[in-house]
Amino acid sequence: MSLRPSDLDPWFAPVARLPGIGPKLAPLFDHLAGRGGPARILDLLFHLPLAVTDRSLHATIAAAPMEGIATVRGTVEAHRPAPPGRAKAPHRVILGDETGDVTLVFFRLPQAQIEAMLPLGATRIVSGRMEPFDGLRQMVHPDRILPPAKYDPAEAFEPAYPLTEGLSHRRVNAAARAALARLRPLPEWQDEALLARENWPDFTAALAALHQPRQAIPPEETSAWRRLAYDELLAGQVALRLLRAREQGEAGRAIHGDGRLRRAILAHLPYALTGAQRRAIAEIEADLARPERMLRLLQGDVGAGKTIVAALAMAIAVEGGHQAAMMAPTEILARQHHERLAPLAEAAGIRLGLLTGRAAGGERNATLAALAGGELDIVVGTHALFQNDVVFRDLALAIVDEQHRFGVHQRLALAHKGGSAGPAAHLLVMTATPIPRTLVLSYFGDLDISVLDEKPPGREPVDTRLVNQERLAEMIEGLGRAIAAGSRIYWVCPLVEESEKIDAAAAEARHADLARHFPGRVGLVHGRMAAAEKDEVIARFAAGDLAVLVATTVIEVGVDIPAANVMVIEEAQRFGLAQLHQLRGRVGRGGGQSRAILLYRGPLSETARARLEILRSTEDGFRIAEEDLRLRGEGDVLGTRQSGMPGFRIARLDRHQDLLRIARDDATLLVARDPRLETPRGAAIRRLLYLFERDEAIRLIGAG
Repeated sequence: MSLRPSDLDPWFAPVARLPGIGPKLAPLFDHLAGRGGPARILDLLFHLPLAVTDRSLHATIAAAPMEGIATVRGTVEAHRPAPPGRAKAPHRVILGDETGDVTLVFFRLPQAQIEAMLPLGATRIVSGRMEPFDGLRQMVHPDRILPPAKYDPAEAFEPAYPLTEGLSHRRVNAAARAALARLRPLPEWQDEALLARENWPDFTAALAALHQPRQAIPPEETSAWRRLAYDELLAGQVALRLLRAREQGEAGRAIHGDGRLRRAILAHLPYALTGAQRRAIAEIEADLARPERMLRLLQGDVGAGKTIVAALAMAIAVEGGHQAAMMAPTEILARQHHERLAPLAEAAGIRLGLLTGRAAGGERNATLAALAGGELDIVVGTHALFQNDVVFRDLALAIVDEQHRFGVHQRLALAHKGGSAGPAAHLLVMTATPIPRTLVLSYFGDLDISVLDEKPPGREPVDTRLVNQERLAEMIEGLGRAIAAGSRIYWVCPLVEESEKIDAAAAEARHADLARHFPGRVGLVHGRMAAAEKDEVIARFAAGDLAVLVATTVIEVGVDIPAANVMVIEEAQRFGLAQLHQLRGRVGRGGGQSRAILLYRGPLSETARARLEILRSTEDGFRIAEEDLRLRGEGDVLGTRQSGMPGFRIARLDRHQDLLRIARDDATLLVARDPRLETPRGAAIRRLLYLFERDEAIRLIGAG
């Protein structure tokens, strides 16, 4: 791979090289960047302010607001130190002009220091939060005290950043200004007509406008932020277009099935397919019949029937004389897929295998030999499927479940195990997370989309109730009656913080409490347990040996126990709506009525109660996900913080949907005309990909 363009080197230099950032401050900037390594100039400049504090000088003290941030000029008229023997009393300073005065209040600051900053009779400009006290203006511990000669009106608008302990807004801003002073403009990568229409500054100037504001409007509402948001969206869309062009450009194969295996599977089902399932199968069958590779996302709400669609898609490949593989993110989910597919495969005479990282040596070797020899038609597994020693005789279709849990390179690794026949496999990726269309375009823009927006008939809605945590004892008593009647209950404990250890401790405490009420009937699973240990507990719960399963969110996806009919979610107000919906989807899979109990700790704010009421009012996962996007942002909806998927640093998909559509069209046309980014604009776009770290795209074009 060629080297990064040299004019980008200053952007990737360590922040520690900036003046004033020594050994004590550098680790704080590293922590602020949150990338697990030294902070770079790029990280610092992309750490944008969220607000701007207006420190413009008011004409007089009387003209300043009685409440809020104010900057005034006056003469130091009097000092009123704390009386002797009253160390906790404040030192007051009277600052006045011809229109009035303001009392400056200082606690626990040496009198000599205060008098040095505010000498009697001196003129000073003071800025801070003004508030009324006994009908008079008061400012406690002003933020700024300056001689008039040092006040610069050009710097009156002060950016306010997200901070980490030990760093101030002024320190971060000083570092950003020092970084900007070292940079030079880059070649323009945006379309000139778009720049003119939107009146956007160039890339470096946009960053400067945000870190050195000249007005007090919210940063996200400026044209500079909008310009940078579009840059980020365009980088993402170009990366997706390059990926799609590469995958579609590879040799594919047309697969034609005769329908016999699908008919056998459908005859085995106790229900008819929904219209959405039939539509998705038709789209997949049409894709497979083309010589170009299928690249399709199948997304459906909880219980919409993706597994059956996947089974029928794999049956088409087997009918055509080929093999198919299905990859799941966890061993639990892989085994459950295998168990659900097994009776369908048996009914159709399909040879089905399972391959996970925990398979014993002899069992694993036998499965590998069967795959290589063509003695298995379909294999279900985990990431073990794309390891180097896994060889297929003729893999024609790769299905990746819960796509957002895998990185792009992992799905590519599986799809390129096509065997000696040569062409890469057709690719179908699936997700049970209902994803708003905006996020689909952002994260899966390289894929065609099939949506399962119907549920199989006969599924009763889950009765969802809000219960105050104060009624916990009463609710546990009710669960005892439900257990006596044969119910099986999930109890999900909240995410305490970004620490599995602490989350596990919370689950363990709840498990101990419930075990006292229901001895011998309560199990526990959390992320710190070994996979085998988790599987054993879940198997006991599925078999009915346990009546209650206390868990962290490890059960959010991929635990399918039809007999479970009660879901308790503790401190539900701390979860995102989409996650609550996913958890609720663990019940309501069998016959009869199921319940979801959202335990909340009051008092709830009006917004928090409205969020939970949405769960009560609808089971439409797409509507819930749209609301979650509006309230929380894309990272939380898709879990990008924990996955291989890139989160956006600047773009806000709830605010910039119009830009996403433009970026998608622009990227499509750009890559169609210049697939290796070799034109002058293409070369500039390569820099954009570097700056927004679209590593997959950089590797694809051998960037330089």
